[in-house]
Amino acid sequence: MPGPEFANLTSQLLEAMGQSFASVRQVPEGVLARTTDGFLYAMLEDPAQVSLGFIQRLGLELGEEGNRLVVLTRGRLPLALAAEVLRRRGTVVDSSRFVELVRGLGLGPLIGEEPRGDASPVSNRLLPSARQLDEIMERARSWSTWGVPALSLRFYRQASTMKPEFMPARNGIAESLLELGLPSEAARAYDEVLATDPGNLESRLGKAAILGRLGQTQEEIAAYRTLLSEDPERLAVRARLVAALIAEQAWPAARREIEQMLERTPDDPTFRYVRSVALERTHEARAAIAERERARALGLTFDREKALAAQLGLPEPEARPDVAPARAPSAPEIPTPAAPRRRASRRGKPAGRSSAAPKAARVPVEVSKKPRPPPKGTPKPKKPRAR
Repeated sequence: MPGPEFANLTSQLLEAMGQSFASVRQVPEGVLARTTDGFLYAMLEDPAQVSLGFIQRLGLELGEEGNRLVVLTRGRLPLALAAEVLRRRGTVVDSSRFVELVRGLGLGPLIGEEPRGDASPVSNRLLPSARQLDEIMERARSWSTWGVPALSLRFYRQASTMKPEFMPARNGIAESLLELGLPSEAARAYDEVLATDPGNLESRLGKAAILGRLGQTQEEIAAYRTLLSEDPERLAVRARLVAALIAEQAWPAARREIEQMLERTPDDPTFRYVRSVALERTHEARAAIAERERARALGLTFDREKALAAQLGLPEPEARPDVAPARAPSAPEIPTPAAPRRRASRRGKPAGRSSAAPKAARVPVEVSKKPRPPPKGTPKPKKPRAR
């Protein structure tokens, strides 16, 4: 059975996450907590002492709802066990991700860290309840951005419990459910928002995204066009429309929409790059080359270009003469945030299952940071002077 320190950490962690439990039980590997919404949280004390059979039994316990399994441990879960969790569409929160979760909830002293300082002056000007809601929403958005919808869902639900009429939290619940591969539950969550606020744009976008996730791309495209007919200035809607058109390989239509976006944001390097691809696909090779060079001049980095090419199914671009080969990065404490994932396949691949893979956009609109300058060469040794 788990030791007293681990049991104390587990109880405080689950309490801080605002869990509502259906059952909690101790096992030799740690603590299993099932929540009222059907999720199974496996808190493992020592991942080196966990067997593959134990992970498989957890998967069998959940059956087809394997995406509701969340495995948490401070250590590094062995690769074979992590692969088994991911194969069953579960979520792994281990090592640095687990430490960040504990630290973010203000429980750092329980794992040997120094207590945090006081909140920022801006937060201190808020009422205690508003400050708490703001902190919970920030946690939810962070985990969503980092590609762990099982935890973003938990914090969005905690925020919604605290303030039921708070629409951003309720939309966040629906988005997290969709990212977990639960479109039916996501649709119900969006419908609950629309019943209160029929014009809520985020929920209407979410309902359209569900159509695309179910393989009904033409219906998704029609939904985006309906939203644009109401307000042509909705850039976020047009960006999603472009993504859906590209998924359907409808390049002439995608090109028209991209060019409308560039009328409003002419200096966006990502949009410029996507337009260069559209020009190439519509047989304007010379214009495509010029547009790609313009995207680079506006700040499109080589790494960003490689990522865009991979997401659009293009060959990897040739290395630029002025760009040094990137060194393999060391494992970060927290992955660099990226835009939310939009899947191009009909069935879709579960998002946010591993601590190593942040989400990627269907049609990315964010621009990554500028690359570091190439390392300077080692100076040549000086020759000794002749006496």
